[in-house]
Amino acid sequence: MHMIFPYWFRSQFVPVWATSTQDALELMRTSVQGERNDELFYDQLIRLTPNQKQSEVITSIRNDERGHNQMFRQMYRELSGHEVTGVSNESPDHIHSYIAGLQKAFQGELSAVEKYRKIWFGLPYGVYKDTLYGIILDEQKHAAKYNNLLIQNLAGNQW
Repeated sequence: MHMIFPYWFRSQFVPVWATSTQDALELMRTSVQGERNDELFYDQLIRLTPNQKQSEVITSIRNDERGHNQMFRQMYRELSGHEVTGVSNESPDHIHSYIAGLQKAFQGELSAVEKYRKIWFGLPYGVYKDTLYGIILDEQKHAAKYNNLLIQNLAGNQW
């Protein structure tokens, strides 16, 4: 009988999603700009909302992104000993339609989950992993909210 052991019992096993600490730090550094870009993009999207309720949903997401930016900055500073520099405040590409903006936001949130998952695997256990896990959950929540907004607007039900 052949026994299958979990990966932590195998001495040669390296998960395909393993990330070095240095790679995690670089991804974290670029995530500061990504969160800033999302914030600026969502500012544009808020101006296109058809009603107050949808504006409130996107505003809450934008505010979360501001918090994530600060969390990434703090974690990067504590783990690397350096400040994140070179973050641009230039506006992202102009949104041509509310629906296109919602779709772009939805895809962006899903991409962020993938990127942050890579970072998570390169962090030491403890507060940094826990903080990033919270950010990942927020990004998943944001994707669900954008998906709901897309469905509502495509179906013509704008609350």
